[in-house]
Amino acid sequence: MSRLKKLKKIRIHREGTHTLIGGFLLLLVLNSALYFALPHCRLPFYIVAVASLIVYGILVNFFRCPIRLFGQETEKIVVAPADGKIVVIEEVDENEYFHDRRLMISIFMSLVNVHANWYPVDGVVKKVDHQNGKFMKAWLPKASTDNERSMVVIETPEGVEVMARQIAGAMARRIVTYAEPGEECYIDEHMGFIKFGSRVDVYLPLGTEVLVKMGEATTGNQTVIAKLN
Repeated sequence: MSRLKKLKKIRIHREGTHTLIGGFLLLLVLNSALYFALPHCRLPFYIVAVASLIVYGILVNFFRCPIRLFGQETEKIVVAPADGKIVVIEEVDENEYFHDRRLMISIFMSLVNVHANWYPVDGVVKKVDHQNGKFMKAWLPKASTDNERSMVVIETPEGVEVMARQIAGAMARRIVTYAEPGEECYIDEHMGFIKFGSRVDVYLPLGTEVLVKMGEATTGNQTVIAKLN
């Protein structure tokens, strides 16, 4: 299948469909009930109506899914798999797959960020694994190994293995991973989705050139975070 045919061109992510429909109906019933229950005093209705619009706007913003094309040469390039902020750049022991030292770059997503996740490199999916775990705050160091998480290992055309790990947070209770072992994957394509605040770690070989710094904001599928050797 060609690269362009595999793109998921959607404005509101499908993971939010049921939540948005259910939320709309719930708020509609609540506001209608309040409107008819207090026909002679509209102030409570107006207050709840404004609050409902704000809450629903936050939900729509959370599940938005902008169409993004990287539009550059992808050879040896590692792009940010998520919108958010760089919270970790360090060498760590990776003991679930590589069992050696790796360079880890972590991106924390707040509630206001797009929560779709993109593949960080072109290649072939070698392994996908989901681990149950805790729901600690996603920015804590032990969240990478103790929280619920999904691991996706990709082998690039140059034979380099890169791991992307989706990590649940204190509020994020559902990780969705679309990757399947053996399939080709591309920058520009969605790897998955995490609901309500979380983190994505990328594990790279030592010696990889890092192109971001701590605290830097990232845009998923746009910001180049590293270049492989």
